[in-house]
Amino acid sequence: MASSMPVLTFHALDYSPAVTSFSPQVFQHGMAKLHDSGYQTLSLLEAVDYLHQEKPFPERYFAITFDDGYQSVFNEAFPVLKRYGMSATVFLTVGERKSLKQADRLPSFEGRSMLSWGEIREMLCSEIDIGAHTLTHPDLTRLPLEQKEIEIRESKAIIEDVLGTPVPCFAYPYGQYDNRTLEIVKRHFACACSNELGLINRGSSLYALKRIDAYYLRTDRLFDLMLSSFFPLYIRTRSIPRMIKRTFQQVLL
Repeated sequence: MASSMPVLTFHALDYSPAVTSFSPQVFQHGMAKLHDSGYQTLSLLEAVDYLHQEKPFPERYFAITFDDGYQSVFNEAFPVLKRYGMSATVFLTVGERKSLKQADRLPSFEGRSMLSWGEIREMLCSEIDIGAHTLTHPDLTRLPLEQKEIEIRESKAIIEDVLGTPVPCFAYPYGQYDNRTLEIVKRHFACACSNELGLINRGSSLYALKRIDAYYLRTDRLFDLMLSSFFPLYIRTRSIPRMIKRTFQQVLL
């Protein structure tokens, strides 16, 4: 059994130089290498259940998440995940209800094409869970309380209305949250993901789950570190600059 477990987070799978992009080729390499080495996935909710029960994780397990809802998740990641029988959670930025049409894609974000509701339904039938990521992807810490509530509550309600399935997981846009945001999320969700870099363990907050941004695994060699005993040390080392930045931001709030 393992005392900690990685939750990987991806955004778009493409060859753009943007920090939110991840090479489809490296993704295929990484998933194949993990599968061939005996690694398996837990869903995010399954991982949270281990935390609830204060149980150690099974060895060689990890979780996968995707933020925003880019179409490349369906085109590039979904076939790979199906090939290896892997689960994932996709957090959707759904747009405002007034612009919602059943056949429409999610509204474009960062100039990229987003998932359609048909693609989302197809993934939902194949070990892919759906989570909420607000309506319009704002920095929630900069919004008045009423607008925070709308962004969080309505994103969940829209997904549940369209898909007819519960939405228990949330991811903070940009990983940013404050105490008031946290209070709202706790009322509506079972867990939430932050942008804090690290592995989850028994001491993890269910509403500020740490993840491993795929940016730190962006080459075949870096991805292969997941198979190494040095991986936790690598992640701790890379987390220090981000931790300093987060502390400074919290002082300013």
